[in-house]
Amino acid sequence: MAVHSFRITNCRVEDTTQIHTQMCYSNFNDIIHSIINMDANVITIENSRSDEKLLLVFHEGVKYGAGIGPGVYDIHSPRIPSTKEIADRINKVLAVLETNILWVNPDCGLKTCKYTEVKPTLSNMVAAAKRLRTQLASAK
Repeated sequence: MAVHSFRITNCRVEDTTQIHTQMCYSNFNDIIHSIINMDANVITIENSRSDEKLLLVFHEGVKYGAGIGPGVYDIHSPRIPSTKEIADRINKVLAVLETNILWVNPDCGLKTCKYTEVKPTLSNMVAAAKRLRTQLASAK
């Protein structure tokens, strides 16, 4: 029923419109096939707070062809993760996901964060993504 309802909400959009959805603190591994059937272009999920447990389904061989953004840092912590820490987390994600479907983003939204936390953390996240893109491009 949830998949059907989701698909109804976006059935009249143009083919050029990307459908994004976000799922935080869900039983992602239990509902992956329903998520695939939702036919969203991109899904963002909480990942770092659960210490990558939501990626277990990909270790088990489930293939997800749409875009996916497993969170690379926990927005509920006021701690500012370093560029290296975020890059390390992205590399863990790349061990199970293809580069062409990976979106780099924080866990969930930023509404609980203070600007003094958001700006440096997002700067570190962007720096980590740029560093890894450069490394991946030079490895080809």
